[in-house]
Amino acid sequence: MQRERIDSSEIIRRLKLEPHPEGGFFRETYRASGNVVREDERETRSASTAIYFLLCDGAHSAWHRIRSDEVWHFYAGDPIDVHVLKANGTLVTHRLGNALDRADAVFQTVVEAGDWFAAECHDREGVSLVGCTVAPGFEFSEFELAVPGTLEARYPQHRELIQRLNPEV
Repeated sequence: MQRERIDSSEIIRRLKLEPHPEGGFFRETYRASGNVVREDERETRSASTAIYFLLCDGAHSAWHRIRSDEVWHFYAGDPIDVHVLKANGTLVTHRLGNALDRADAVFQTVVEAGDWFAAECHDREGVSLVGCTVAPGFEFSEFELAVPGTLEARYPQHRELIQRLNPEV
């Protein structure tokens, strides 16, 4: 099924997206007014947060991790691959896309707290609009961008993918 490409500049303008430090564009759309406290600490966090996230123009979401579970939701455009490195060295790639049009795609996937992950459009020239919901809510203080070289040393079997999606230094 051939469909019309979405216009990334129009999406950025209409959704009021800003550049994200890991790559792509985003805007927080929700922050719960209720708070939670993790069992292992005393600091409160918003119970949940949500963002729009857009990848386009060959950009990728560089390797990073957070301390909360993150649910990814597909909205529009081309499929996006979310690569997850599990602690045991397993690499799992989730393809987010229109699951009604593509048998290899899902509408939602979860990245568990503490897992390293990165994302890219399946077609490097693609444009993909997704959403991410984080619980407990996202805080930049809990965002860790991978230091180039550290993931390759820990997961040498995935060196090529890790290097390709490394953060800009």
